[in-house]
Amino acid sequence: MTTAEIVFLGVYFAVLTVLAIYGSHRYRMAYLYYRHKYKLPTPKGTLKALPRITIQLPMYNEMYVAERLIDSVCGIEYPPELLEIQVLDDSTDETCAIAKACVDRNRALGHDVVYIHRDDRSGFKAGALEYGLKTAKGEFVAVFDADFVPEKDFLKRTVPFFADEGVGMVQVRWGHLNRDFSVLTQAQSIFLDGHFVIEHTARHRSGCFFNFNGTAGIWRRTCIEDAGGWQHDTLTEDLDLSYRAQLKGWNFIFLPEVISPAEVPVDMNAFKSQQHRWAKGSIQTAKKLLPRILRSDLPWAVKREAFFHLTNNGAYLLMVLLSVLMPISMVVRFHHGLYQTLFLDLPFAITATASVCFFYVATQRELGLSWWQRLKYLPFLMSLGIGLAVNNAKAVVEALINYQSGFTRTPKTGAEGKAARVPIKRAYRGSKTWLPLIELAFGLYFTGALWYAIDEEIFTSVPFLVLFQVGFLYVGVASLFQGRIRARATTPSSTAQITSASA
Repeated sequence: MTTAEIVFLGVYFAVLTVLAIYGSHRYRMAYLYYRHKYKLPTPKGTLKALPRITIQLPMYNEMYVAERLIDSVCGIEYPPELLEIQVLDDSTDETCAIAKACVDRNRALGHDVVYIHRDDRSGFKAGALEYGLKTAKGEFVAVFDADFVPEKDFLKRTVPFFADEGVGMVQVRWGHLNRDFSVLTQAQSIFLDGHFVIEHTARHRSGCFFNFNGTAGIWRRTCIEDAGGWQHDTLTEDLDLSYRAQLKGWNFIFLPEVISPAEVPVDMNAFKSQQHRWAKGSIQTAKKLLPRILRSDLPWAVKREAFFHLTNNGAYLLMVLLSVLMPISMVVRFHHGLYQTLFLDLPFAITATASVCFFYVATQRELGLSWWQRLKYLPFLMSLGIGLAVNNAKAVVEALINYQSGFTRTPKTGAEGKAARVPIKRAYRGSKTWLPLIELAFGLYFTGALWYAIDEEIFTSVPFLVLFQVGFLYVGVASLFQGRIRARATTPSSTAQITSASA
Protein backbone atom coordinates (compact mmCIF):
# COMPACT_ATOMS: atom_id res chain seq x y z
CA MET A 1 0.00 0.00 0.00
CA THR A 2 1.41 3.36 -1.01
CA THR A 3 1.97 6.29 1.33
CA ALA A 4 -0.80 8.19 -0.43
CA GLU A 5 -3.25 5.35 0.17
CA ILE A 6 -2.29 5.15 3.84
CA VAL A 7 -2.80 8.91 4.25
CA PHE A 8 -6.10 8.64 2.38
CA LEU A 9 -7.37 5.94 4.74
CA GLY A 10 -6.10 7.92 7.72
CA VAL A 11 -8.16 10.94 6.64
CA TYR A 12 -11.17 8.70 6.02
CA PHE A 13 -11.08 7.23 9.53
CA ALA A 14 -10.43 10.66 11.07
CA VAL A 15 -13.59 11.97 9.38
CA LEU A 16 -15.52 8.92 10.57
CA THR A 17 -14.29 9.48 14.11
CA VAL A 18 -15.39 13.12 14.29
CA LEU A 19 -18.79 12.30 12.78
CA ALA A 20 -19.18 9.47 15.27
CA ILE A 21 -18.49 11.92 18.12
CA TYR A 22 -21.19 14.27 16.88
CA GLY A 23 -23.52 11.31 16.36
CA SER A 24 -22.91 10.01 19.87
CA HIS A 25 -23.87 13.43 21.22
CA ARG A 26 -27.47 12.40 20.61
CA TYR A 27 -27.01 9.72 23.27
CA ARG A 28 -25.92 12.38 25.72
CA MET A 29 -28.98 14.46 24.87
CA ALA A 30 -31.20 11.44 25.51
CA TYR A 31 -29.35 10.71 28.77
CA LEU A 32 -29.84 14.28 30.00
CA TYR A 33 -33.48 14.18 28.97
CA TYR A 34 -34.28 11.01 30.92
CA ARG A 35 -32.18 12.12 33.88
CA HIS A 36 -34.10 15.40 34.21
CA LYS A 37 -37.40 14.29 32.70
CA TYR A 38 -39.41 14.89 35.86
CA LYS A 39 -37.81 18.21 36.76
CA LEU A 40 -40.92 20.04 35.60
CA PRO A 41 -40.78 23.85 35.41
CA THR A 42 -43.30 25.65 37.59
CA PRO A 43 -43.92 29.38 38.10
CA LYS A 44 -42.05 30.82 41.08
CA GLY A 45 -44.56 32.96 42.90
CA THR A 46 -47.43 34.85 41.36
CA LEU A 47 -47.65 38.05 39.38
CA LYS A 48 -49.01 41.01 41.33
CA ALA A 49 -50.95 42.06 38.26
CA LEU A 50 -51.21 40.94 34.66
CA PRO A 51 -48.64 42.81 32.56
CA ARG A 52 -49.17 44.55 29.24
CA ILE A 53 -48.20 42.30 26.33
CA THR A 54 -47.19 43.13 22.77
CA ILE A 55 -47.42 40.34 20.19
CA GLN A 56 -45.28 40.94 17.12
CA LEU A 57 -46.12 39.25 13.81
CA PRO A 58 -43.20 39.74 11.38
CA MET A 59 -44.05 38.79 7.81
CA TYR A 60 -42.76 39.18 4.29
CA ASN A 61 -44.88 38.16 1.29
CA GLU A 62 -47.17 35.76 3.18
CA MET A 63 -50.43 36.13 1.25
CA TYR A 64 -51.55 32.54 1.89
CA VAL A 65 -51.20 32.62 5.69
CA ALA A 66 -51.34 36.27 6.82
CA GLU A 67 -55.07 36.27 7.48
CA ARG A 68 -54.96 32.95 9.31
CA LEU A 69 -52.20 34.21 11.60
CA ILE A 70 -53.75 37.58 12.44
CA ASP A 71 -57.18 36.09 13.16
CA SER A 72 -55.72 33.37 15.41
CA VAL A 73 -53.60 35.84 17.40
CA CYS A 74 -56.59 38.14 17.85
CA GLY A 75 -58.35 35.14 19.36
CA ILE A 76 -55.79 34.70 22.14
CA GLU A 77 -57.45 34.98 25.54
CA TYR A 78 -56.09 37.95 27.50
CA PRO A 79 -57.58 41.20 28.80
CA PRO A 80 -57.95 43.30 25.63
CA GLU A 81 -56.82 46.48 27.37
CA LEU A 82 -53.49 44.77 28.15
CA LEU A 83 -52.86 43.23 24.72
CA GLU A 84 -51.34 44.95 21.72
CA ILE A 85 -50.74 43.22 18.38
CA GLN A 86 -48.23 44.53 15.84
CA VAL A 87 -48.38 43.25 12.26
CA LEU A 88 -44.84 43.99 11.05
CA ASP A 89 -45.24 43.66 7.31
CA ASP A 90 -42.28 44.14 4.97
CA SER A 91 -44.20 42.64 2.05
CA THR A 92 -44.03 43.77 -1.57
CA ASP A 93 -46.97 41.80 -2.95
CA GLU A 94 -50.68 41.19 -2.30
CA THR A 95 -49.91 40.40 1.33
CA CYS A 96 -50.01 44.13 2.12
CA ALA A 97 -53.66 44.47 1.12
CA ILE A 98 -54.68 41.15 2.70
CA ALA A 99 -52.97 41.94 6.03
CA LYS A 100 -54.19 45.53 6.13
CA ALA A 101 -57.80 44.47 5.49
CA CYS A 102 -57.56 41.80 8.20
CA VAL A 103 -56.12 44.32 10.66
CA ASP A 104 -58.90 46.82 9.90
CA ARG A 105 -61.54 44.12 10.35
CA ASN A 106 -60.16 43.05 13.73
CA ARG A 107 -59.73 46.64 14.91
CA ALA A 108 -63.43 47.16 14.19
CA LEU A 109 -64.10 44.20 16.48
CA GLY A 110 -62.28 45.96 19.33
CA HIS A 111 -58.79 44.43 19.12
CA ASP A 112 -55.75 46.65 19.62
CA VAL A 113 -53.99 45.56 16.44
CA VAL A 114 -51.82 47.86 14.32
CA TYR A 115 -50.40 47.47 10.84
CA ILE A 116 -46.79 48.62 10.43
CA HIS A 117 -45.21 48.56 6.99
CA ARG A 118 -41.57 49.28 6.16
CA ASP A 119 -40.54 50.37 2.68
CA ASP A 120 -37.22 48.55 3.02
CA ARG A 121 -36.11 45.30 4.64
CA SER A 122 -33.03 46.59 6.42
CA GLY A 123 -32.07 44.01 8.99
CA PHE A 124 -34.73 41.64 7.59
CA LYS A 125 -36.71 39.94 10.38
CA ALA A 126 -34.45 41.26 13.15
CA GLY A 127 -34.85 44.76 11.69
CA ALA A 128 -38.63 44.44 11.66
CA LEU A 129 -38.74 43.28 15.28
CA GLU A 130 -36.40 46.06 16.34
CA TYR A 131 -38.50 48.62 14.43
CA GLY A 132 -41.68 47.41 16.11
CA LEU A 133 -40.15 47.65 19.57
CA LYS A 134 -39.74 51.42 19.15
CA THR A 135 -43.49 51.88 19.45
CA ALA A 136 -44.45 48.73 21.35
CA LYS A 137 -46.37 49.32 24.57
CA GLY A 138 -45.84 45.93 26.19
CA GLU A 139 -43.56 44.98 29.07
CA PHE A 140 -43.36 41.56 27.45
CA VAL A 141 -43.08 40.75 23.76
CA ALA A 142 -44.30 37.56 22.09
CA VAL A 143 -43.35 36.67 18.51
CA PHE A 144 -45.14 34.47 15.97
CA ASP A 145 -44.01 33.78 12.43
CA ALA A 146 -46.56 33.80 9.64
CA ASP A 147 -46.98 30.03 9.44
CA PHE A 148 -48.10 29.66 13.08
CA VAL A 149 -51.57 29.29 14.57
CA PRO A 150 -51.14 29.88 18.33
CA GLU A 151 -53.57 28.36 20.81
CA LYS A 152 -55.96 30.68 22.65
CA ASP A 153 -54.38 29.95 26.05
CA PHE A 154 -50.80 30.73 24.97
CA LEU A 155 -50.42 33.78 27.22
CA LYS A 156 -52.27 32.24 30.15
CA ARG A 157 -49.78 29.37 30.20
CA THR A 158 -46.56 31.33 29.61
CA VAL A 159 -46.93 34.72 31.35
CA PRO A 160 -47.08 33.29 34.93
CA PHE A 161 -43.43 32.17 34.66
CA PHE A 162 -42.34 35.81 34.57
CA ALA A 163 -43.21 36.11 38.24
CA ASP A 164 -39.55 35.16 38.60
CA GLU A 165 -37.66 38.38 37.85
CA GLY A 166 -34.73 36.35 36.50
CA VAL A 167 -36.73 34.77 33.67
CA GLY A 168 -36.07 36.49 30.37
CA MET A 169 -37.84 34.25 27.86
CA VAL A 170 -40.37 31.42 27.70
CA GLN A 171 -40.43 29.13 24.65
CA VAL A 172 -43.15 26.62 23.76
CA ARG A 173 -43.01 23.57 21.51
CA TRP A 174 -43.84 23.68 17.84
CA GLY A 175 -46.68 21.52 16.58
CA HIS A 176 -47.20 20.55 12.94
CA LEU A 177 -50.30 21.54 11.01
CA ASN A 178 -49.41 19.44 7.98
CA ARG A 179 -47.43 16.50 9.35
CA ASP A 180 -49.38 14.03 7.17
CA PHE A 181 -49.05 16.00 3.93
CA SER A 182 -46.18 13.90 2.50
CA VAL A 183 -43.23 11.76 3.48
CA LEU A 184 -41.10 14.94 3.44
CA THR A 185 -43.34 16.70 5.98
CA GLN A 186 -43.43 13.54 8.10
CA ALA A 187 -39.63 13.53 8.20
CA GLN A 188 -39.42 17.24 9.03
CA SER A 189 -41.93 16.80 11.84
CA ILE A 190 -39.86 13.99 13.34
CA PHE A 191 -36.71 16.09 13.04
CA LEU A 192 -38.37 19.02 14.84
CA ASP A 193 -39.91 16.76 17.49
CA GLY A 194 -36.43 15.51 18.34
CA HIS A 195 -35.10 19.05 18.62
CA PHE A 196 -37.89 20.26 20.89
CA VAL A 197 -38.82 17.22 22.95
CA ILE A 198 -35.35 15.80 23.64
CA GLU A 199 -32.79 18.54 22.98
CA HIS A 200 -34.61 21.59 24.33
CA THR A 201 -35.87 19.73 27.39
CA ALA A 202 -32.45 18.21 28.08
CA ARG A 203 -30.62 21.52 27.78
CA HIS A 204 -33.16 23.49 29.77
CA ARG A 205 -33.54 21.11 32.68
CA SER A 206 -29.83 20.29 32.94
CA GLY A 207 -28.93 23.97 33.28
CA CYS A 208 -27.38 24.39 29.82
CA PHE A 209 -28.10 27.14 27.32
CA PHE A 210 -30.91 26.67 24.84
CA ASN A 211 -32.41 29.06 22.34
CA PHE A 212 -35.52 30.96 21.46
CA ASN A 213 -36.62 29.49 18.13
CA GLY A 214 -37.59 32.75 16.48
CA THR A 215 -41.30 32.23 17.09
CA ALA A 216 -43.80 30.79 19.56
CA GLY A 217 -42.06 32.39 22.52
CA ILE A 218 -42.37 35.43 24.74
CA TRP A 219 -39.61 37.76 25.97
CA ARG A 220 -39.24 40.13 28.88
CA ARG A 221 -38.55 43.40 27.10
CA THR A 222 -35.81 44.44 29.52
CA CYS A 223 -34.05 41.15 28.77
CA ILE A 224 -33.93 41.98 25.05
CA GLU A 225 -32.56 45.43 25.81
CA ASP A 226 -30.05 44.20 28.39
CA ALA A 227 -28.66 41.63 25.96
CA GLY A 228 -28.07 44.25 23.27
CA GLY A 229 -31.32 44.02 21.34
CA TRP A 230 -32.06 42.38 18.03
CA GLN A 231 -28.95 42.30 15.87
CA HIS A 232 -28.80 41.31 12.22
CA ASP A 233 -25.17 40.31 11.67
CA THR A 234 -26.22 36.64 11.60
CA LEU A 235 -29.09 34.86 9.83
CA THR A 236 -30.27 33.39 13.14
CA GLU A 237 -31.02 36.51 15.16
CA ASP A 238 -33.01 34.35 17.58
CA LEU A 239 -30.07 32.06 18.40
CA ASP A 240 -27.72 35.03 18.67
CA LEU A 241 -29.93 36.99 21.08
CA SER A 242 -30.65 33.87 23.13
CA TYR A 243 -27.00 33.21 23.85
CA ARG A 244 -26.23 36.86 24.54
CA ALA A 245 -29.11 37.01 27.01
CA GLN A 246 -28.06 33.86 28.84
CA LEU A 247 -24.46 35.08 28.97
CA LYS A 248 -25.91 38.10 30.79
CA GLY A 249 -27.39 35.76 33.38
CA TRP A 250 -31.01 35.61 32.25
CA ASN A 251 -32.90 32.34 32.70
CA PHE A 252 -34.98 30.75 29.96
CA ILE A 253 -37.97 28.43 30.36
CA PHE A 254 -39.08 25.72 27.92
CA LEU A 255 -42.62 24.34 28.10
CA PRO A 256 -42.93 21.18 25.97
CA GLU A 257 -46.52 20.63 27.08
CA VAL A 258 -47.60 23.95 25.53
CA ILE A 259 -47.89 23.54 21.76
CA SER A 260 -48.06 26.15 19.03
CA PRO A 261 -48.97 24.52 15.69
CA ALA A 262 -47.16 25.58 12.52
CA GLU A 263 -46.79 24.64 8.88
CA VAL A 264 -43.64 22.81 7.78
CA PRO A 265 -42.41 23.36 4.20
CA VAL A 266 -44.13 21.15 1.63
CA ASP A 267 -41.57 21.93 -1.06
CA MET A 268 -38.04 20.47 -1.13
CA ASN A 269 -36.38 23.73 -2.17
CA ALA A 270 -38.26 25.66 0.52
CA PHE A 271 -37.09 23.09 3.06
CA LYS A 272 -33.51 23.36 1.81
CA SER A 273 -33.66 27.14 1.96
CA GLN A 274 -34.78 26.96 5.58
CA GLN A 275 -32.05 24.44 6.44
CA HIS A 276 -29.44 26.59 4.68
CA ARG A 277 -30.43 29.64 6.73
CA TRP A 278 -30.37 27.72 10.00
CA ALA A 279 -27.03 26.06 9.24
CA LYS A 280 -25.34 29.26 8.12
CA GLY A 281 -26.76 31.27 11.00
CA SER A 282 -25.65 28.76 13.61
CA ILE A 283 -22.05 28.86 12.37
CA GLN A 284 -22.16 32.66 12.22
CA THR A 285 -23.36 32.69 15.81
CA ALA A 286 -20.64 30.22 16.80
CA LYS A 287 -17.98 32.49 15.31
CA LYS A 288 -19.49 35.50 17.04
CA LEU A 289 -20.15 34.13 20.51
CA LEU A 290 -18.36 30.82 21.09
CA PRO A 291 -14.99 32.44 21.96
CA ARG A 292 -16.75 34.56 24.58
CA ILE A 293 -18.55 31.51 25.95
CA LEU A 294 -15.36 29.44 26.19
CA ARG A 295 -13.49 32.28 27.93
CA SER A 296 -16.30 32.82 30.45
CA ASP A 297 -16.50 31.34 33.94
CA LEU A 298 -19.52 29.22 33.00
CA PRO A 299 -19.50 25.58 34.14
CA TRP A 300 -17.67 23.17 31.84
CA ALA A 301 -20.88 21.26 31.09
CA VAL A 302 -22.52 24.46 29.81
CA LYS A 303 -19.51 25.31 27.63
CA ARG A 304 -19.36 21.79 26.20
CA GLU A 305 -23.03 21.75 25.30
CA ALA A 306 -22.81 25.22 23.77
CA PHE A 307 -19.93 24.02 21.61
CA PHE A 308 -21.85 21.03 20.28
CA HIS A 309 -25.04 23.06 19.85
CA LEU A 310 -23.44 25.89 17.88
CA THR A 311 -21.01 23.81 15.79
CA ASN A 312 -23.21 20.81 15.05
CA ASN A 313 -23.92 21.95 11.48
CA GLY A 314 -20.20 21.94 10.78
CA ALA A 315 -20.50 18.16 10.58
CA TYR A 316 -22.14 18.59 7.15
CA LEU A 317 -18.77 19.59 5.71
CA LEU A 318 -17.35 16.31 6.96
CA MET A 319 -20.38 14.46 5.61
CA VAL A 320 -19.61 15.71 2.11
CA LEU A 321 -15.97 14.71 2.52
CA LEU A 322 -17.06 11.29 3.77
CA SER A 323 -19.30 10.94 0.73
CA VAL A 324 -16.30 11.41 -1.52
CA LEU A 325 -14.01 9.13 0.48
CA MET A 326 -16.29 6.20 1.34
CA PRO A 327 -16.53 4.43 -2.05
CA ILE A 328 -12.84 4.99 -2.80
CA SER A 329 -11.88 3.64 0.63
CA MET A 330 -13.93 0.52 -0.03
CA VAL A 331 -12.22 -0.08 -3.40
CA VAL A 332 -8.69 0.60 -2.09
CA ARG A 333 -9.02 -1.82 0.81
CA PHE A 334 -10.65 -4.49 -1.32
CA HIS A 335 -7.92 -4.32 -3.95
CA HIS A 336 -5.23 -4.71 -1.29
CA GLY A 337 -6.91 -7.78 0.18
CA LEU A 338 -7.98 -5.84 3.26
CA TYR A 339 -11.58 -6.96 2.97
CA GLN A 340 -11.76 -7.67 6.68
CA THR A 341 -10.92 -4.04 7.51
CA LEU A 342 -14.29 -3.02 6.10
CA PHE A 343 -15.68 -4.25 9.41
CA LEU A 344 -13.74 -1.42 11.09
CA ASP A 345 -16.29 0.97 9.64
CA LEU A 346 -19.14 -0.67 11.50
CA PRO A 347 -18.53 0.78 14.99
CA PHE A 348 -18.39 4.30 13.55
CA ALA A 349 -21.37 3.81 11.26
CA ILE A 350 -23.44 2.19 13.97
CA THR A 351 -22.57 4.97 16.42
CA ALA A 352 -23.97 7.50 13.96
CA THR A 353 -26.93 5.60 12.50
CA ALA A 354 -28.07 3.80 15.65
CA SER A 355 -28.03 7.08 17.55
CA VAL A 356 -30.44 8.54 14.99
CA CYS A 357 -32.82 5.60 15.39
CA PHE A 358 -32.70 5.65 19.18
CA PHE A 359 -33.03 9.43 19.38
CA TYR A 360 -36.09 9.76 17.18
CA VAL A 361 -37.85 6.62 18.38
CA ALA A 362 -37.45 7.91 21.94
CA THR A 363 -38.90 11.24 20.83
CA GLN A 364 -42.05 9.71 19.34
CA ARG A 365 -42.54 7.52 22.42
CA GLU A 366 -42.28 10.53 24.71
CA LEU A 367 -44.92 12.30 22.64
CA GLY A 368 -47.25 9.35 23.07
CA LEU A 369 -47.41 8.82 19.31
CA SER A 370 -47.42 5.46 17.57
CA TRP A 371 -43.64 5.30 17.41
CA TRP A 372 -43.69 1.78 16.04
CA GLN A 373 -45.66 3.06 13.05
CA ARG A 374 -43.05 5.77 12.52
CA LEU A 375 -40.18 3.29 12.41
CA LYS A 376 -40.81 3.04 8.69
CA TYR A 377 -39.68 6.66 8.31
CA LEU A 378 -36.30 6.17 9.99
CA PRO A 379 -34.35 4.91 6.95
CA PHE A 380 -35.76 7.82 4.95
CA LEU A 381 -34.94 10.17 7.84
CA MET A 382 -31.28 9.11 7.75
CA SER A 383 -31.14 9.31 3.96
CA LEU A 384 -32.70 12.78 3.97
CA GLY A 385 -30.14 14.00 6.49
CA ILE A 386 -27.36 12.71 4.23
CA GLY A 387 -28.98 14.18 1.12
CA LEU A 388 -28.98 17.64 2.73
CA ALA A 389 -25.21 17.51 3.21
CA VAL A 390 -24.29 19.47 0.07
CA ASN A 391 -26.88 22.19 0.73
CA ASN A 392 -25.90 22.63 4.37
CA ALA A 393 -22.16 22.30 3.76
CA LYS A 394 -22.45 25.23 1.34
CA ALA A 395 -24.12 27.22 4.13
CA VAL A 396 -21.29 26.36 6.54
CA VAL A 397 -18.61 27.41 4.03
CA GLU A 398 -20.41 30.70 3.40
CA ALA A 399 -20.45 31.39 7.14
CA LEU A 400 -16.78 30.48 7.56
CA ILE A 401 -15.60 32.76 4.75
CA ASN A 402 -17.94 35.59 5.80
CA TYR A 403 -19.94 35.47 2.58
CA GLN A 404 -22.93 37.73 3.18
CA SER A 405 -26.39 36.81 1.94
CA GLY A 406 -29.87 38.09 2.61
CA PHE A 407 -32.48 36.55 4.87
CA THR A 408 -34.43 34.21 2.58
CA ARG A 409 -37.88 33.57 3.96
CA THR A 410 -39.33 30.07 3.94
CA PRO A 411 -42.34 30.11 1.56
CA LYS A 412 -45.65 29.14 3.18
CA THR A 413 -48.66 27.78 1.32
CA GLY A 414 -51.28 27.53 4.05
CA ALA A 415 -51.06 23.73 4.07
CA GLU A 416 -52.98 21.88 6.78
CA GLY A 417 -53.28 18.12 7.15
CA LYS A 418 -53.00 16.61 3.68
CA ALA A 419 -54.31 19.73 1.96
CA ALA A 420 -52.41 22.55 0.30
CA ARG A 421 -53.46 25.65 -1.58
CA VAL A 422 -53.13 25.62 -5.35
CA PRO A 423 -52.27 27.17 -7.63
CA ILE A 424 -49.26 28.55 -5.76
CA LYS A 425 -47.46 31.57 -7.17
CA ARG A 426 -43.96 30.81 -8.43
CA ALA A 427 -42.56 33.36 -5.96
CA TYR A 428 -44.01 31.23 -3.13
CA ARG A 429 -41.98 28.18 -4.06
CA GLY A 430 -38.43 27.61 -2.96
CA SER A 431 -35.95 28.92 -5.50
CA LYS A 432 -34.03 26.43 -7.62
CA THR A 433 -30.22 26.45 -7.64
CA TRP A 434 -27.38 24.50 -9.22
CA LEU A 435 -26.92 22.34 -6.12
CA PRO A 436 -29.28 19.52 -7.30
CA LEU A 437 -26.80 18.74 -10.07
CA ILE A 438 -24.11 18.06 -7.48
CA GLU A 439 -26.56 16.04 -5.39
CA LEU A 440 -27.51 13.95 -8.42
CA ALA A 441 -23.84 13.46 -9.24
CA PHE A 442 -23.27 12.11 -5.73
CA GLY A 443 -26.32 9.88 -6.15
CA LEU A 444 -24.92 8.41 -9.38
CA TYR A 445 -21.50 8.08 -7.74
CA PHE A 446 -23.00 5.94 -4.99
CA THR A 447 -25.04 3.98 -7.53
CA GLY A 448 -21.76 2.96 -9.15
CA ALA A 449 -20.25 2.15 -5.76
CA LEU A 450 -23.30 0.06 -4.87
CA TRP A 451 -23.04 -1.87 -8.14
CA TYR A 452 -19.33 -2.52 -7.43
CA ALA A 453 -20.02 -3.69 -3.87
CA ILE A 454 -22.70 -6.14 -5.00
CA ASP A 455 -20.58 -7.39 -7.89
CA GLU A 456 -17.59 -8.00 -5.60
CA GLU A 457 -19.85 -9.35 -2.81
CA ILE A 458 -18.81 -6.64 -0.33
CA PHE A 459 -22.18 -6.91 1.37
CA THR A 460 -21.15 -5.19 4.62
CA SER A 461 -20.98 -1.89 2.74
CA VAL A 462 -24.29 -2.24 0.90
CA PRO A 463 -26.70 -0.84 3.57
CA PHE A 464 -24.65 2.32 4.06
CA LEU A 465 -24.12 2.85 0.33
CA VAL A 466 -27.90 2.59 -0.18
CA LEU A 467 -28.55 5.24 2.50
CA PHE A 468 -26.22 7.67 0.72
CA GLN A 469 -27.49 6.79 -2.75
CA VAL A 470 -31.16 7.22 -1.88
CA GLY A 471 -30.54 10.40 0.09
CA PHE A 472 -28.68 12.24 -2.64
CA LEU A 473 -30.94 11.02 -5.45
CA TYR A 474 -34.13 11.91 -3.57
CA VAL A 475 -33.00 15.40 -2.59
CA GLY A 476 -31.59 16.10 -6.05
CA VAL A 477 -34.60 14.86 -8.00
CA ALA A 478 -37.13 16.46 -5.63
CA SER A 479 -35.29 19.78 -5.94
CA LEU A 480 -35.44 19.70 -9.73
CA PHE A 481 -39.03 18.58 -10.02
CA GLN A 482 -40.56 20.44 -7.10
CA GLY A 483 -44.12 21.65 -7.11
CA ARG A 484 -45.62 18.80 -9.11
CA ILE A 485 -48.90 18.98 -7.21
CA ARG A 486 -51.80 17.10 -8.72
CA ALA A 487 -55.15 18.80 -8.18
CA ARG A 488 -57.59 16.33 -6.70
CA ALA A 489 -60.20 18.70 -5.31
CA THR A 490 -61.29 22.21 -6.15
CA THR A 491 -62.99 23.56 -3.07
CA PRO A 492 -62.72 27.38 -3.23
CA SER A 493 -61.27 29.39 -0.37
CA SER A 494 -60.73 33.10 0.17
CA THR A 495 -57.39 33.16 -1.60
CA ALA A 496 -56.94 29.85 -3.42
CA GLN A 497 -58.21 26.33 -3.92
CA ILE A 498 -57.59 23.28 -1.78
CA THR A 499 -56.07 20.08 -3.04
CA SER A 500 -54.35 17.01 -1.73
CA ALA A 501 -50.66 16.50 -2.32
CA SER A 502 -49.53 13.80 -4.65
CA ALA A 503 -46.99 11.32 -3.44
